[in-house]
Amino acid sequence: MTIRKADDRGHARFGWLNARHTFSFGEYYDPAHMGFGPLRVINDDRIAPGGGFPTHPHADMEILTYVIDGALAHKDSLGNGSTIRPGEIQYMRAGTGIRHSEFNPSSSEPLRLLQIWVLPAERGTPPGYGQQRIDVLPVKNGLRLIASGDGRDGSVRIGQDVDLYAATLDGADTAELTPAPGRLGWVQVARGSVTLNGERLAEGDGAALSGETLLRLSDGDGAELLVFDMAP
Repeated sequence: MTIRKADDRGHARFGWLNARHTFSFGEYYDPAHMGFGPLRVINDDRIAPGGGFPTHPHADMEILTYVIDGALAHKDSLGNGSTIRPGEIQYMRAGTGIRHSEFNPSSSEPLRLLQIWVLPAERGTPPGYGQQRIDVLPVKNGLRLIASGDGRDGSVRIGQDVDLYAATLDGADTAELTPAPGRLGWVQVARGSVTLNGERLAEGDGAALSGETLLRLSDGDGAELLVFDMAP
């Protein structure tokens, strides 16, 4: 296990945007942190009321957005227009090319989200979009599967061999995951704190895992987190 502390991440501030970058992104470049397995980006974005990203392009990337606080308004070149709130996951397959905008539609409430980019298993696929409520999906071993390569259990289907789980843990709550041999794992704490295999993780901390036969999460203090189970 290698822990990526919250304060060690890259930092970008542009007035309306206060962002922390787990991996190299934009003007933040660190050759020691270019991604982990197929996981390329985890940006912890705080967007001021009325702020946001104007229309811009993406290609050949699997993009997931997880809203922690507030709401995110989205429009894209496929004709989709929606608002994503806590308790939902948004998926966008950039594929051969897609243009979109995203902003905080509130005039008073801040927005915080995790934007996640995953390298696709196949390039040049048709672009696509999906959105799913998380709270309607089943919980197994304390984890809720919200995105996967095969779309099982109602999860959003993405173009890579990655299972993404969400969990909320408090007090005596526990969650466990048994990765298959050779798989990689990443745990990202969105809020609160939690113990992972005996190591304490605080809000904003991440942990890269390889060769672990069991991931055990316990002793949560208002913890909200994402767990990645990935092909190498």
